[in-house]
Amino acid sequence: MRRREFIALVGGAAAAWPLAARAQEAGRTYHLGVLTFSARSAPHMVAMFDDLRRQGFTEGQNLTVDWRECGQHIDLISEFAEDLVKGCVDVIYAAGNTTIRAAQLATTTLPILGITDDMVGSGLVNSLARPSGNTTGISILAAELDGKRQEILIEAVPGLRRMAALADSNEITDAKLQVLREAARARNIELSIHWIARSEEIPAAIDAAKASGATALNVLASPLLSVNYQVIVQRVAALRLPAIYQWPETAKTGGLIAYGPSWVQIYRELLAPQLVKLLRGAKPADLPVVQPTKFELVINLKTAKALGLTMPETFLLCADKVIE
Repeated sequence: MRRREFIALVGGAAAAWPLAARAQEAGRTYHLGVLTFSARSAPHMVAMFDDLRRQGFTEGQNLTVDWRECGQHIDLISEFAEDLVKGCVDVIYAAGNTTIRAAQLATTTLPILGITDDMVGSGLVNSLARPSGNTTGISILAAELDGKRQEILIEAVPGLRRMAALADSNEITDAKLQVLREAARARNIELSIHWIARSEEIPAAIDAAKASGATALNVLASPLLSVNYQVIVQRVAALRLPAIYQWPETAKTGGLIAYGPSWVQIYRELLAPQLVKLLRGAKPADLPVVQPTKFELVINLKTAKALGLTMPETFLLCADKVIE
């Protein structure tokens, strides 16, 4: 389980991307619309704007950003998307199924750059290589990785018999979690699903998971859960409930275990280059949806010690990084 370098499904499609204008138009100010659950100061967003600046798009000079943060305003996502369209932005960046769909309903012509769990499986694009329409972006293999994280958590917690998953009803359906249930059942483990739709529901859902008798928690992929990682980390620590997370950065900042692509790296190396191409005039239908190819397992032994959890030595040897 060392750092994985899987073959991206789009293969060498990136090499075939059309050549948009190589430089920004002199004197022009570009207008980016942002529809996200993240704060502007979040490390992955900072990384994206740093790369945009290196590519010649500097906020306050030739780039204007119209920011719509949705975490506390889920009911207003559609209205936010419509506002961005009315504001005549050049590109809409949207994170998560809910925001991408809202943007697609608001416009069929403005370019949309989305990042979500499964762009094809969620029906947001027709295919990875040929997305068609006005949407392209990043597909982060969440379904596969949620299952892999469940396997990792089972290995990390010896004698596990009951486990729970924290799921965002805005992003995933109960039917899609059947694979996780069957995989747990095959290991003689009972899996309970605990749903949230808003940030304020997270603590109660974690409490319910603990009350169900679960002794481990899989925090499933979700923009809303990701931006609330501090709430989750603090709550599971108080309940002494081992948990695994989507982004390696979470384990580096107090979470027990995380497995997946680097959040910051995705925004710097995958999303920002796509955004640059769209700002320079490339058509979304001509830009293949890309996927991460590097995955990292991070284990925080400080957190394990605080939880009173002793992990198997063989499991620790599989980690890309162990925080002691």
